[in-house]
Amino acid sequence: MDTQLRELFPFLRDRNPQVRQIALENLLPQTVKGAPHRDIFFSGLSSGGLQKPKESDVIRDLKVLCRDQLSVAHDAFRALVNLSDSPLMIAPLSEQSFISFIASYIINPHSILADLASMLLSNLTAATTACSILLTLKVPVIPDSRLSNNTYPVESRCGSCPAPVPYPSADQKEVMALPLLIDAFVEGAQIVESGDLSKRTRKAELHFLANVFANMTVSPIGRNYFLSPQPTTVSKPNQPLEYPLAKLVAFTQHKDKIRRGGVASSIKNCAFNARGHKAILSPESVLVAVPPSKETAPGIDALPNLLLPLAGPEEFDLDDQEKLLEPLQFLPSTKTREPDATIRLTHVETLLLLCHTRWGRDYQREHGVYQIVRAAHENETVDKISEHIERLVQLIQGEEPKIALAEEDEFNELENAPQAQMGSAPESESVKPAEDSDDEDMRIEEI
Repeated sequence: MDTQLRELFPFLRDRNPQVRQIALENLLPQTVKGAPHRDIFFSGLSSGGLQKPKESDVIRDLKVLCRDQLSVAHDAFRALVNLSDSPLMIAPLSEQSFISFIASYIINPHSILADLASMLLSNLTAATTACSILLTLKVPVIPDSRLSNNTYPVESRCGSCPAPVPYPSADQKEVMALPLLIDAFVEGAQIVESGDLSKRTRKAELHFLANVFANMTVSPIGRNYFLSPQPTTVSKPNQPLEYPLAKLVAFTQHKDKIRRGGVASSIKNCAFNARGHKAILSPESVLVAVPPSKETAPGIDALPNLLLPLAGPEEFDLDDQEKLLEPLQFLPSTKTREPDATIRLTHVETLLLLCHTRWGRDYQREHGVYQIVRAAHENETVDKISEHIERLVQLIQGEEPKIALAEEDEFNELENAPQAQMGSAPESESVKPAEDSDDEDMRIEEI
């Protein structure tokens, strides 16, 4: 059977699109993890050692077919999403030109298959190679007011995403891809469900970009980007500055689990940067810098978005209500807590990390964190989450040491501690649940 399937490989380059489609349809089932003949796609690939990683003809063909007409590109993206959970695929799929195409394709609001492309990028950024490329990647764009994001990414042009007619006449320039991906992610959440793609300003919801951001914030360099003031619009550098993380925090309450989970992981990973705690917690009305930088931007105001998923319909007495942040006051009787235990645990772990500095503990004391987590603890059914809440309460309600650490020592202690940041698991035919791991007393573990 291996031989028969390999005989289909040359037809992926056939001039007839129907032939390419039929060949790909027959190969696609073998790309799924556990398929009996999946190894045919890895033949000839190498990873590690002194030799330069090799790329097989079939992988090169699948990358080219991602630019083909809609039906062929759909199956090509699906095949690469399935195969990209293998370490052997990281090098051939993390080629800068291919990453640039994927990013440009996702940025274009008219890309019909951008959700599959974001799944592929999510899998690729689970390795540091693609993360490093994406952090510095610039893509060629042309300003175009006809598009919802006013930007036409030149390299997005392909069979499933043709160039606009007439072609934009403005000058082409190169801009950073990551801010455009963040803006696309925000815009994707605003899609109104409609069976008619022609009525949507953006064709894809891009929930899996949340996992891309979670993967990127695992590294200190990635965290530094999300905690560095950037222009609100990348094409207009003179606009007011804001922290990129501020654009993500609102989605902890989104209806999609993938989006909620990826954003929760991104916030938690950024909380490992102790110097950024003041920016993460401060409200938008306060301008704050992340040392050693002195450049300020409005606070990220993450605390309401961390507490709302943990809050239920409980009524508090007037004294407790006054301690709560405004978005948490007088919640309706229909308010429900985050249903996913892994995401709830992530939020509690983030609050624990934000307790690492004296300023963070004081801020949480003064803004009703204890009242919310106390009620959450009474309703929690998962022992591990209950234990983490108890540790959080001890830090918030406990007595402060008489001899406090200097602020710089608090920063260094957290940043030099063993860390287990959260990235995303590779995706194939379905989303993989995160696995639990045991935790030591005073260490937050990956979940």
